Amino acid sequence: MKYLLFFFSLFTFAQQTQFVDFKTANGQLVIDAKEKKIHGTVTYQLDVLKTRDTIKIDARKMQFSKVLLDNNAIDFKVTDNQLFLIHSFVAGKKTIELTYEATPKQALYFVGSEATHNLQIWTQGQGRYTSNWFPSFDDVNEKMIFNLDITFDSGYEVVANGLLKNKIQQGQKNIWQYRMQEPMSSYLLMLAIGKFDKKCSYSKSKIPLENYMEPADASKFETTYFGSNQIFDFLEKEIGVKYPWQIYRQIPVRDFLYAGMENTSSTLFSTNYVVDSIGFSDRKYTNVNAHELAHQWFGDLITAKEGKHHWLQEGFATYYALLAEKELYGEDYFYFKLYETAQQLKFASRTDTIPVLNAKASSLTFYEKGAWALFVLHQNIGDKAFKKAIKNYLNSYAFQTVTTDDFLTEINKVSKYDTESFKKNWLETVAFNTQEANDLLLKNKQIQLLFEVEKVKKEPLTQKAAFFKKVLQSDCYFKIKEYIVQQLKNENYPDKKELLQLALQTNIVSVRQEVAASLPKIPSDFKAQYETLLQDQSYQTQEIVLYYLWSNFPKDRFRYLELSKNWIGFNDYNLRTLWLSLALSTENYLQNPQEAVTELIAFSSPKYEAYTHQNALEKLLNFNILSEEVYINLVNATTHHMWQFSKYGRDTIRKMLKNPSDRAVFERILPILNPDEQFQLNRLLKE
Repeated sequence: MKYLLFFFSLFTFAQQTQFVDFKTANGQLVIDAKEKKIHGTVTYQLDVLKTRDTIKIDARKMQFSKVLLDNNAIDFKVTDNQLFLIHSFVAGKKTIELTYEATPKQALYFVGSEATHNLQIWTQGQGRYTSNWFPSFDDVNEKMIFNLDITFDSGYEVVANGLLKNKIQQGQKNIWQYRMQEPMSSYLLMLAIGKFDKKCSYSKSKIPLENYMEPADASKFETTYFGSNQIFDFLEKEIGVKYPWQIYRQIPVRDFLYAGMENTSSTLFSTNYVVDSIGFSDRKYTNVNAHELAHQWFGDLITAKEGKHHWLQEGFATYYALLAEKELYGEDYFYFKLYETAQQLKFASRTDTIPVLNAKASSLTFYEKGAWALFVLHQNIGDKAFKKAIKNYLNSYAFQTVTTDDFLTEINKVSKYDTESFKKNWLETVAFNTQEANDLLLKNKQIQLLFEVEKVKKEPLTQKAAFFKKVLQSDCYFKIKEYIVQQLKNENYPDKKELLQLALQTNIVSVRQEVAASLPKIPSDFKAQYETLLQDQSYQTQEIVLYYLWSNFPKDRFRYLELSKNWIGFNDYNLRTLWLSLALSTENYLQNPQEAVTELIAFSSPKYEAYTHQNALEKLLNFNILSEEVYINLVNATTHHMWQFSKYGRDTIRKMLKNPSDRAVFERILPILNPDEQFQLNRLLKE
């Protein structure tokens, strides 16, 4: 009879939180880096609210050796995705103990290796599910307190949610004991392991702030984490509710899936944002920094009940990140960011038919239109009422899940603003309300000037040149000058030469970069001025300029290569890989070309991060520097956990397979590939 009850229960698990309330989860975990496995014991404390015959726990491709209820073994069933506890659960407090093992394909990632001294292990639960490595709950409505004890080699830093209460040495291993005080959803559970340096400080409210960095990047602490303490203090004051956790950490990890992720109390982010003072001009972490921190309130403290309300997390985090950047970079920066996203939203609304309040809305809609909706609301009800509503909203629903109507109810308590019309116009309608957006943007004087620049876009250059000259020589906001250079792109060189010279004379890195990018064909009488761009403090500018100069002036290639031979660039080696490819393509420049070939191919190998790997592969293919190893490295890309990179690998191979000689190489290397690579290449060969 119990099996009949079991199958009947499958249809009611969506309502499990009405019958069972999980309170705490205590995990004793051991991680095996060599085998890429995790095993251990998880003990759950829970309240059974009403009699049940089955309790479900999400567990993807896990093996369970022991399942106990109040220290007694009970029946259980394991599927590919779930663990079913089969028992007559009567109302009352219970303890469930699970002993398990898993080899996760998602959510827990092993990057590098101990053998090469570059091992990192990290998690990504949102969208990939914590239940791949920790038996837990994919339902965000099931919130509980998580405590983790993690056993790993003592030579590493191990980070998890909450405070590190103790570290116990056991031979060559340590047990790191992390404790939380408040409940959270399972997708926010995290751990990160690697070789890290750490810098500690405190917020004005005495919250410990820990920033991590790989030792090789220790000199980049200040530039990468620029403004971090100021952002924290600003958001705590602006939001009006004290930071809800005991500590806050930020940790850059290699080959991370996204820009950043707001795990409760600990943000992981991509090493792409680890920059020095030159890289800072092109890749600032500050927006991601502020966005993920804002999530500690909007997403972690309160969580959207279901996908259609996702804007309550992403829209809020995007808007508060903009407010934090306004604090750092000024009001003009704030308004121009809003203008740029408004342009994106207007363009997207022509084809995007899904509004904010829909689980299938695009990221642009959830993030940017959600932020715009909050900006409109903030402006219309006033700062005082808006802040009061936000404070009441967070306090009323702390550690719970929420809906859009919950939020709007708090707005209605402090304002007579028509929230029904707001909901319809900004959250339920696909079209972007350009008129209302422009009315708000035009409160900023620099936006007014920008609109004047945009108004003359289709006019002949002869009619607007004097206006452009005046603006370029003024002290207006630099973004306006960028837009002017963009308008000049398709104009005849003699007509725009003076304006380009004025743009260079602004000495604004981003404006000069627009000039660099706008001239793939460099006129000979502009060569000397264009060459000054090689000295700009921007790796992105240097990459553009070096390539365009090398392409346009073959007789000067040796000089350009000598000037740039020690350039490295960002952490993805953008300048070094470009230099190698250009040097190899310059006749008689290298005395030993094979050394450069070996170095460039090495950059295309799994030894490096996906960004570097792809960067090098693109250059090898573009400059036709091919070897069997390049083909192997390209196939390896198809097995990578970063979908963007694996897609690049697959798409590139598909194109190459149309060429019989390339196909022959892929077929020849097939037997020497590892099983995962063979599987991916076989699929492509059979298409």
